[in-house]
Amino acid sequence: MIKLIEKIEGEATLDFKIKDAKIDFVDISFTSTRNIEKILEQKPAFDALVINPRVCGICGHAHLIATVGALESCYEEIQLSNKAKIIRELTLTFELIQNHFKWFYLTLFPLLGYKQAVLKAAHAAQLMGKAIATFGGQYPHTSYAIVGGVTCEITQMDILQIQRYIEETIVFFQKNILDLESEEFVYSTQVESILQHKGDLSLILEKLKKEKLHEYGKSYDRFIVFGSNSSFHSGKSNRTRFSENLDFRYVQESEQAGSYAKNVSYKENYYEVGPLARAIVMKKSLIMDAHRRYGDSIFSRILARVLETIDLLLYTKELLSQIDLEEPSYIKPHKEIAQLSAQGVYAVEAARGSLIHKVKLQEGIIQNYEIITPTQWNLAGGTREKMGIAQKAMFGLESMENAELVFKSFDVCSVCTTH
Repeated sequence: MIKLIEKIEGEATLDFKIKDAKIDFVDISFTSTRNIEKILEQKPAFDALVINPRVCGICGHAHLIATVGALESCYEEIQLSNKAKIIRELTLTFELIQNHFKWFYLTLFPLLGYKQAVLKAAHAAQLMGKAIATFGGQYPHTSYAIVGGVTCEITQMDILQIQRYIEETIVFFQKNILDLESEEFVYSTQVESILQHKGDLSLILEKLKKEKLHEYGKSYDRFIVFGSNSSFHSGKSNRTRFSENLDFRYVQESEQAGSYAKNVSYKENYYEVGPLARAIVMKKSLIMDAHRRYGDSIFSRILARVLETIDLLLYTKELLSQIDLEEPSYIKPHKEIAQLSAQGVYAVEAARGSLIHKVKLQEGIIQNYEIITPTQWNLAGGTREKMGIAQKAMFGLESMENAELVFKSFDVCSVCTTH
């Protein structure tokens, strides 16, 4: 039984195999591609800074930061001012936040029987888009981050404006999603304390529990995080075992028959990426409590994404206060990129999880470029004997409607995946 899934930043085809009235296997395929990796071949290295932000209209900034990081890693030595680092992290964080709002109100709400809250999603997302544009000049598809720093020279008025955007978004979050003070939510350690409030989050979570859906969507209970900055740190978790030692050499891609999406694994195992993975690796108290109660379910996945939204919002205020306007925005590298013959790799945490860019240069010309997206991790198309993360999460469910809810709990992006 084939079902076309939409409203996932593109579309995907799910071919459900039913046995004894339950889902026995799901073949996931993406049937279109834009071949951006091929487009990049034989292009000057800096062309990637313009092309790659257009991989996706939702997480284009994550692709920009991954691109500039991959190019900078081709240098033996590169200098970045603290100011440039903070601006890059702030804009990346704003992008995560605006995506989370869109997912919550435009994807999750209608799946659980509520109307799309378009105005709620648009209000918060627009505030974050304006904050990004203050640094990047526009949003989406900005290319303000360059090798050696950033092109923007912000002023004290810009900082004040961004502070207003952050504060207004926090107020909106508290009033609509939480119905309690942000700090109380961030420092909560018990799931039940959150459910006592009347915000949109508790509305969703209570409905999941009432309809006995809250423990649906369990997979392998394996998580991985490759991106690292002052907000996140890299590492992996396999049930109760944690490790901070990751090596890009163990990341493996393979073709999927009938799909333009490659699957991806680490040391031949499939791992979940995204807000739940980040919360587990960072041992966030509230999410660890949800995980103990409900495992790697849609309940835990939803709660982790919402917690990350306000956690990052509050942290952006601290990051913004650390900017020293006297520091340079850009420090010219010691070598021109046209002199470089090298390979580079870099990972960032995008809204949906770890995003990895790899580049090979020959005298500044791109010989090979690889992009590994979060949806590749979560939707890797395994076999019946070794299912991917989402395939495993949908296995055994009794309806395609519930399977679609589980599928979309990963915040799927077809556009990124079929780059």
